[in-house]
Amino acid sequence: MAIQDDAANKQKAIQNRQDQADASMQKGDQGSGSGAAQTGIQQPSGDFPAQHLAKPGIEAQMELKPKFMAEHYKGSGKLAGQVAIVTGGDSGIGRAVAILFAREGADVAILYLNEHEDAAETQRLIEAEGQKCITVAGDVKDMEFCQQAVDQIVAKWGRLDVLVNNAAFQEHAASLLDLTEDRFDETMRTNIYGYFHMAKACLPYMKRGAAIINTGSVTGLKGSKKLLDYSTTKGAIHAFTMSLAANLLDQGIRVNAVAPGPVWTPLNPADQSPEDITKFGQSTTFGRPAQPEELSPAYVYLASNVCSGYVTGVVLPITGSVGE
Repeated sequence: MAIQDDAANKQKAIQNRQDQADASMQKGDQGSGSGAAQTGIQQPSGDFPAQHLAKPGIEAQMELKPKFMAEHYKGSGKLAGQVAIVTGGDSGIGRAVAILFAREGADVAILYLNEHEDAAETQRLIEAEGQKCITVAGDVKDMEFCQQAVDQIVAKWGRLDVLVNNAAFQEHAASLLDLTEDRFDETMRTNIYGYFHMAKACLPYMKRGAAIINTGSVTGLKGSKKLLDYSTTKGAIHAFTMSLAANLLDQGIRVNAVAPGPVWTPLNPADQSPEDITKFGQSTTFGRPAQPEELSPAYVYLASNVCSGYVTGVVLPITGSVGE
């Protein structure tokens, strides 16, 4: 069995144990979804489908598909001729980012665990934008995989300009006592070791003007009651971003992060129960979660040195809540 399938099965086992622990707990009312804010393109709001996905979560299986195409976004060559790598690029935020990078003129390599159907669709969408795409399946917890994948991409395309670290594992827990050493390790090694591995593998190929963008989280800014390990990794990612930015500035390489609030991606129905996911994102000031297409332009901004050449070490919050 491939190492990425082992990792996916391990994550499913963690999910199954937590689902069993949740089954006996009474679910409380989490508020209504009325009055969701719409400040631009109309986005889905109100109650979401009561669906629970098996990890790692397949976007093709979601009853309500995320919006990722950003049809009103017009490319202007901000990344023309560049090469980008997006981890977790098969679906969710990663897919939306990869599509806009292609629309801006970049060839994009997608790294993913084992969501082959989603990855193939993302490749099709990138190629429909007129750019080239490589998909590579594997586990970012494994430094050897990361190194081989990056070497393969650079050997094929001859350069590397942008790394987006986005792959993540998330599973809620009601109590610290639910977090076994093995479970904590899975979250830590996927979410922060994976970022470290990819940055280390990519750095020798990056030249002045290159950019690294890490996906953080609002949970890394303010914590989360039931995401103890996940929040810990996201706080670490924010610190890693700022530290690496200072470390690489003299080489002309910028490092920034985006800290999303709730976003409608496979990550969330693969974590929350069918009852809880219906109210997903309704506690934000907007009264709804973001769609991936509402996040992806921020990654274009941070990737393009024309747009953000004087920006490094920033954790950009896009949380849907005032003051966060």
